[in-house]
Amino acid sequence: MIKVTFTFDVATVDQLRRTAARVRKPQSRVVREAIHEYAAKAERLTDDERRRMLAVLDRTMQRPPSRPAAEIGAELREIRAARRRWGVRRAPVRSR
Repeated sequence: MIKVTFTFDVATVDQLRRTAARVRKPQSRVVREAIHEYAAKAERLTDDERRRMLAVLDRTMQRPPSRPAAEIGAELREIRAARRRWGVRRAPVRSR
């Protein structure tokens, strides 16, 4: 563990102490758990971000394809074949 120092307002410290007492955990643990929960929420998209991204996807899906389907299919087959080639594991060559 690393020891750090933070400055909190009186109301936050009171709330921390009450919460720690209620859940019977050390204050440092309550703070750690709160930070983990906050970080998990911060990594998720907000409703506005989600709506904006879906709007972009909707506009993209409404556009006509820029290439023929046969050309896209050929490129996908080529990519899949290349991935299979690189994914093949061979026995190491042993010298005698």
